[in-house]
Amino acid sequence: MLSRRYLRIKVMQGLYAYFQADDAEISRGEKEMFVAIDKINELYHYLLSLLPEIKFNAVRLIEESKAKRLPTKEDLNPNIRFISNPVFKLLESNKALTHYCTKQKLSWQNEGELTRKLFAQIRAAKEYTDYLAKDLTTFADDKNFVAEIYRNYISTSELLEQYLEDRSIFWADDFDYVNSMVLKTVESINATDNENTALLPLYKNKEEDTSFMVDLFRKTILHDDENQKIIAEKVKNWEVDRIAMMDILLMKMAVTELMYFPTVPVKVTLNEYIEISKFFSTPKSKMFINGILDKIVQEFKANGKIAKTGRGLME
Repeated sequence: MLSRRYLRIKVMQGLYAYFQADDAEISRGEKEMFVAIDKINELYHYLLSLLPEIKFNAVRLIEESKAKRLPTKEDLNPNIRFISNPVFKLLESNKALTHYCTKQKLSWQNEGELTRKLFAQIRAAKEYTDYLAKDLTTFADDKNFVAEIYRNYISTSELLEQYLEDRSIFWADDFDYVNSMVLKTVESINATDNENTALLPLYKNKEEDTSFMVDLFRKTILHDDENQKIIAEKVKNWEVDRIAMMDILLMKMAVTELMYFPTVPVKVTLNEYIEISKFFSTPKSKMFINGILDKIVQEFKANGKIAKTGRGLME
């Protein structure tokens, strides 16, 4: 489920591309922004489908061991706890996951080397050994194990991350966030779930969230000249051309929210863009943006330019 912060990040990336383009069009920029959102959903389903594929490698290894010319007792009577894990079975039989992956032509079948390497790493892990050594497991044990191996060996795999980056330019930025979505999905699975169980929705409220993105994208562009002047007045001791472009863009988005989003609290707007700057701008950006926005907010309040519709939203 996409948080409002992540929606802001996607708008920011869309605006950055828009302002960098020589032949920018709002409608085209908006369309590309939502393509990026769709790619998040695509990656979410793709990574969820990786878990049953990991299990398939375990099944294949067991079959190969049984087919040896001189199989051992262990080869003939393998521990099947891993391949019998109910979480793998629920994901494998989930109709929504299967339908989406089939429709989008998402498959790991041609990535056997990658999935084998991932399984080999998991198989060598202490968590795997401990799990197979248990006399009995509860559904909670099974679920916790899957979450643990995903967290420790799949979400941290540089090999997997590089593969995804090579597969799609969109997926590189979203790998960490989508990993958190996959983990939430695994952790929310119940023993009573079945093949018709719904997966994690992309939006908390699709209509509200998409409207928020469109409004923020369009209004930041339409009020660009106005926002530029507001910011320039507060950075007189700085050469605007030498300020990081991302800092300027984040402040423009913040000013747009302050003036044209009456239901978003002032404090939320300030916190969100300061936090985003930590990951997408320079080490000094946090303090710089905080100082400039604080001056802008004080002036807006004094001049009555901020109109919020709920109690406490001005704080």
